[in-house]
Amino acid sequence: MQIVPVTLALAAVLALLVGGPSTPQSAPERQPRAQPARTLPPGSLFATADQCMACHNNLASPSGRDISIGYEWRSSMMANAARDPYWHAGVRREVLDHPEAADAIQHECSACHMPMMRYEAKVNGQMGQVFAHLPVTTAAGQSTPSLLAADGVSCAVCHQIGKEKLGTKDSFAAGFVVDTSLAPGLRRVFGPYLVDNGRARVMRSASTFSPTEAAHIQSSEVCATCHTLFTHTLGPGGKAIGELPEQVPYLEWRHSAYPKEKSCQACHMPVEEGVAISSVLGQPRPHLARHEFRGGNFFMPMMLNRYRNELGVTALSQELDATARHAIETLETESARLSVDRAGLRDGTLTAVVAIENLAGHKLPTAYPSRRAWLHVTVRDGNGRAVFESGASSPDGSISGNDNDADASRFEPHYAEIRSAGQVQVYESVMVDQQGAVTTGLLHGIRYVKDNRILPRGFDKTTAEKDVAVQGDAAADPDFVGGGDRVRYVVDVGRAEGPFQVQAELRYQSIGYRWAKNVQRDAPESTRFVRYYDSMASASSATLAKAAVTVR
Repeated sequence: MQIVPVTLALAAVLALLVGGPSTPQSAPERQPRAQPARTLPPGSLFATADQCMACHNNLASPSGRDISIGYEWRSSMMANAARDPYWHAGVRREVLDHPEAADAIQHECSACHMPMMRYEAKVNGQMGQVFAHLPVTTAAGQSTPSLLAADGVSCAVCHQIGKEKLGTKDSFAAGFVVDTSLAPGLRRVFGPYLVDNGRARVMRSASTFSPTEAAHIQSSEVCATCHTLFTHTLGPGGKAIGELPEQVPYLEWRHSAYPKEKSCQACHMPVEEGVAISSVLGQPRPHLARHEFRGGNFFMPMMLNRYRNELGVTALSQELDATARHAIETLETESARLSVDRAGLRDGTLTAVVAIENLAGHKLPTAYPSRRAWLHVTVRDGNGRAVFESGASSPDGSISGNDNDADASRFEPHYAEIRSAGQVQVYESVMVDQQGAVTTGLLHGIRYVKDNRILPRGFDKTTAEKDVAVQGDAAADPDFVGGGDRVRYVVDVGRAEGPFQVQAELRYQSIGYRWAKNVQRDAPESTRFVRYYDSMASASSATLAKAAVTVR
């Protein structure tokens, strides 16, 4: 299939900010929501991306850089959504924890990681499956549903999303609408540009899809369909006893200053100007939104690359290297700014205020709750000796002094002021179950007791709806406001001699230590992921911003 020229929106654009790794994705259902009027043969609605690549690869920027849509997509978390070993482990954990809801959990968890397979199954009144389509492979002899599942978040699903229901709660948790009434040869794929009749005929002949101009494909609401997810808390017998906003970056964005300024795509799909969008009869367009889907998930592309043979990865090694590198570059340049203010020394006590500015259009970090950021602050004396350190990273992926990493039943509170190395400012969301115990099990989680993720500019925490509300001590912290946070450090330097160097950095992980360790179960998917994580834990974090000041 050939995809419509210059595409600007895929359904899960932040993914797994992205893309992050993501486990069960919305409230389990006992039965598919819609019963079919007829049974559609597999592959009636969708086609795999290899049919698009023939015409939408071999594209170059004016400087000669390869910006091929297919090549950039295939190393993204969108393309590898079905290969994500953390997702595999997370789904297995939930199924083992809630065996009575196993079918419903797989149906919902495949909705955004294996959307083409799952959508066709749902239309036919069937349940989407996960483990039946693992291990992921594109080898000859695979069934059409398995091939569609393996293709992850692919061209033919995102570019067929219609404008119906977009922006409403019904569209969330993969509630997007694909027109099932049109036959092959008449099916439409949406893009931002009008395609002339001649080129449209060529595309229709080659792919059976007809390119159609549609402004909605450029909207954040398309991304919101798979990046606004609610899970149902399950009680005894698999009965739903509550609902939790698992990840809601779209709702965070909507409550910020950014809806009047930037869409999701504006940040996550960098634009090339004046380039052709097809290598066959292509014509220059004002803008080409690149399909690399830059986000915060640098760690998973690294893992996919290292264990590519086990995971059935088709992207080239250098492509995954570039995806990870671009994610880190984005984190370092576009996520946050840091400064150290009002630093001084009096009577053996050093004080300094670390100020963070959130540059993202949503909370930092956002999306799947395994993600966290934290402050690492060090004070060194005139001889370079550390007289204070809070938030040091450990080789196993844990944070020194963080209560939750040391003990799964506890968590680090939000701080306005830090006085000891055992206090660490961790920006995260923390769930508890119906008994009030801290948990990383999505279907055990019933509410958040902590959500102090750094707010975007324009976010008013006093008027925020409950699904994006600040939770815990940060709600009463006057320095924790839309756009950033300020934390005061008070350090007893004793008899150490200066000048003192105060160094601060904002660190980030897409999969925090406890979230990685807690998926461990007696199951191959769980054991495999923990093995992967342990082998790479020292590379699991990145620095978002740095600042330093000398105090005399």
